[in-house]
Amino acid sequence: MSYSTADSFRHVTLDDVRGAQKMLAGVARVTAMEGSRHLSQLAGSPVHLKCENLQRTGSFKLRGAYVRIAGLLPEERAAGVVAASAGNHAQGVALASSLLGVHSTVFMPDGAPLPKISATREYGAEVRLHGQVVDETLAAAQEYAARTGAVFIHPFDHPDVIAGQGTVGLEILDQCPEVGTIVVGVGGGGLAAGIAVAVKAVRPDVRIVGVQAAGAAAYPPSLAAGHPVTVANPATMADGIRVGRPGDVPFAIIEELVDEVRTVSEDQLSAALLLCLERAKMVVEPAGASPVAALLAEPGAFAGPVVAVLSGGNVDPVLMQRVLRHGMAAQGRYLAVRLRLTDRPGALATLLGVLSAVDANVLDVSHIRTDPRLGLTEAEVELHLETKGPAHCAEVGHSLREAGYTVID
Repeated sequence: MSYSTADSFRHVTLDDVRGAQKMLAGVARVTAMEGSRHLSQLAGSPVHLKCENLQRTGSFKLRGAYVRIAGLLPEERAAGVVAASAGNHAQGVALASSLLGVHSTVFMPDGAPLPKISATREYGAEVRLHGQVVDETLAAAQEYAARTGAVFIHPFDHPDVIAGQGTVGLEILDQCPEVGTIVVGVGGGGLAAGIAVAVKAVRPDVRIVGVQAAGAAAYPPSLAAGHPVTVANPATMADGIRVGRPGDVPFAIIEELVDEVRTVSEDQLSAALLLCLERAKMVVEPAGASPVAALLAEPGAFAGPVVAVLSGGNVDPVLMQRVLRHGMAAQGRYLAVRLRLTDRPGALATLLGVLSAVDANVLDVSHIRTDPRLGLTEAEVELHLETKGPAHCAEVGHSLREAGYTVID
């Protein structure tokens, strides 16, 4: 699938970004920059969080969408706009269109989270559900544009969108003039490209590091090949950066201006989201937590002061529950264990006494007494435990074995 646009290779300049900043005055918030003592201690230098999760619509996407739609000709505005998105871009286009008095139609996948569908409608868009995956939704939106004359608003592959996203970079320079490294999540590349254009023109010494989820990392092979390549079946919990192919416009900028693109695992994303909640008191979606994941993975690799861009906070509550449990498990704070015990009265109470003695909090118990794999006098128990870290997990396992229980790996 190609993401190219008619003016794909028009250069984006610092003047474009500054013009976008003027256009966005009174529309997009100048989001907060918060220091993180915990991350600063890990990195050995000051770390600041650029809180685009607190932007209107919950992500940076409003910036680029507004600049793109505001730049349309009167006859283009009259035809309306159309977009395809599972979340953040949908909401950004919906609000930007409403503010500018332009009719918007947003195609979303059938399985898009209900809170995101509801929010997109509340911001003023006509929502149409189509397809099981974003590629199908995108095709439907493009067909609608061709049939009706509505202008297709791409989420990242257009110079005006990149200029709008670049205003984040200008704010970073204002809020942290001494910044040494900016770490930003990368999907299609619009945000990273815009920040790079703005920052490198003023401070070419600032290092800019992009972060992708390992399961959806199209930029490393694309940079190696020298042109955008497609990664088949990108898979990650970080839906905001789950893009199979870089955009042509952002790729050209990132290839020239971004110093490095790193990848992070699902475990690292989960741990980062959990840290943002617990230590920074920030609700952040997995894509928005990707810069924090990179810092946690190798905290000494970034010259300070470091600014990590929390790009969005629109996380589905169901996904949040799963990710938090995954993050707790990755940190050794959640342990699932299966074991065999003698099927007799009081056996389960005795087992729970062993766990209580090592201060393991039992969250859930599944007690199986009838199964062909079990002996006549055996029972199998699966326990979900809240623990205090890897050392405590090891202590729990040791105590169970010392008490004579057969732990099934």
